Amino acid sequence: MTAQPLEAKLEKAQIDEQVITPWDVQGTETGIDYDKLIQKFGSQKISDELLERFTKCTGHEPHHFLRRGIFFSHRDFDHILTLKEQGKPFFLYTGRGPSAESLHFGHLIPFIFTKWLQEVFDVPCVIQLTDDEKFLWKDLQLEECNRLAHVNMKDIIACGFNPEKTFIFSDLDYIPSCKEFYWNMVRIQKCVNYNQAQKIFGFDGTSYIGKISFPAIQACPSFSTSFPHIFGSKKDVPCLIPCAIDQDPYFRMTRDVAPRLSFPKPCLLHSTFLPALQGAQTKMSSSDTQSAVTLADTPNQIKKKINKYAFSGGKVSVEEHREQGGDTSVDVSYKYLTFFEPCDVRLAQIKSEYESGAMLTGELKKILIERLQGMVKEHQERRAAVTDDAIAQFTATTPMQL
Repeated sequence: MTAQPLEAKLEKAQIDEQVITPWDVQGTETGIDYDKLIQKFGSQKISDELLERFTKCTGHEPHHFLRRGIFFSHRDFDHILTLKEQGKPFFLYTGRGPSAESLHFGHLIPFIFTKWLQEVFDVPCVIQLTDDEKFLWKDLQLEECNRLAHVNMKDIIACGFNPEKTFIFSDLDYIPSCKEFYWNMVRIQKCVNYNQAQKIFGFDGTSYIGKISFPAIQACPSFSTSFPHIFGSKKDVPCLIPCAIDQDPYFRMTRDVAPRLSFPKPCLLHSTFLPALQGAQTKMSSSDTQSAVTLADTPNQIKKKINKYAFSGGKVSVEEHREQGGDTSVDVSYKYLTFFEPCDVRLAQIKSEYESGAMLTGELKKILIERLQGMVKEHQERRAAVTDDAIAQFTATTPMQL
């Protein structure tokens, strides 16, 4: 069988009316069809058998993000489990593009999950803040992008990562000081030609040359030699990347390049998107404050946003709702609870009561409001406790004791 060329494998994902790229997420009226994305991207669905193997080799029950299909797709996660079973090293890599003062709940998903994976596997984690990317794609000054990276570090540290095994870095700060990272960038840049990059990322004649070269920067943290203070000169330490599915094009490119550079292919776990408050057609976005609940919101702001903007699956009248029940497949408040209500029994109870009509939309929203208010309160308390010394510890390039 003739192998599918890289250009065809990595072309922009557009399925019917769906468009999923690193910069644009648009679903159909019914939301995003993740099964079609698996088929299009060529990844694998996370199976019950894989989760059973996870439990057996780690001694931990799968996180509710895994149990509920929030992380739904993978590339070579079975290989990571084999490394765990054999006692061989690997590391975690995730990131954030800093374009706002505060993270919103959609940004929180990979950090919650990566922090949990770090606890389960007891491995190093690197977190990339792509302030250079935001300068290239947003109408922001370079200094402002770098400042936002440092501001966002506090939110990330407040998620509870292990300071002894976590390295957080701004591209603008770290890359100029690390020869090994830059060398890997240049190696990757030589492996991908313009036609391939154009097919993968949709670049055209108006694209800045910085945009065209940026994917190599996001690929670099996949390789252990990019972090000599953690791994020394070891080039055979694989990584696992938990990320939203829209970031997959970067790492399909990376997986194609890795063997040519004698590096292991990065492994991935893909998450679904936290919908915008207005519905599942697109994801929560920092650029639309009405679509997002942020970690800096006050309790009253959270309440107002949910009550005013969260799309409801309830019926027009109380009488009709009591008779026919609500539709949890489109109700944003219920969808958010699938992410942030950790108890399966409680979630099933809410679903049953809402769909039967016993619970009204206002009651469902109240449950979500209280859940998010509690999470934000706890996060803000942890964030307020993040000191300059703590930031210095997470960003230090002194040798890491593994």
